[in-house]
Amino acid sequence: MSITKDRQNSAYLALSEAYGYTSPMQSPRIEKVIVSTGVGKKRDPKQIALIEDRVAKITGQKAALRKARLSIASFKLREGDTVGLQVTLRGARMYDFLDKLIHIALPRTRDFRGLSAAAIDDMGNMTIGIREHTIFPETGDEDVKDVFGIAVTIVTSAKSKAEAEAFFRHIGLPLRVDEGVKR
Repeated sequence: MSITKDRQNSAYLALSEAYGYTSPMQSPRIEKVIVSTGVGKKRDPKQIALIEDRVAKITGQKAALRKARLSIASFKLREGDTVGLQVTLRGARMYDFLDKLIHIALPRTRDFRGLSAAAIDDMGNMTIGIREHTIFPETGDEDVKDVFGIAVTIVTSAKSKAEAEAFFRHIGLPLRVDEGVKR
């Protein structure tokens, strides 16, 4: 089942009893999805352009370059050097990306047994770390030597960690049930 506005609206009915919502506007919603990656020690503009192109193919939106704010001599980093890329998705692109992430990319991850609920922070947002970008079907496997990781942050309007976890479970995020984990 795909993640849509209708699925989020049905979360109101499912969670209203447990959390005492009196209006559908009180129920949690996905506000935005932030996809980011670092370029590491790659200084060559061609390699950075390759990473930028792949992130754009994965998300469907051009990535914004993130520059270093200070120079750090021990890391051989100069102010203004590109240190990463970031894309903020909203609206239809956000829902399409989440659909692709949940139903296509995550199941292609090696030894995938579900996402940990510990990835949800106290503000109700979830950050998922993906070690290899090659799990997305848009990336060609012809140049496997340039594999990079991606961080996906799902920002919600949930008020607490428990509320966010219930919301994520309701919309279909594959959260595993961890036995004996302190929360």
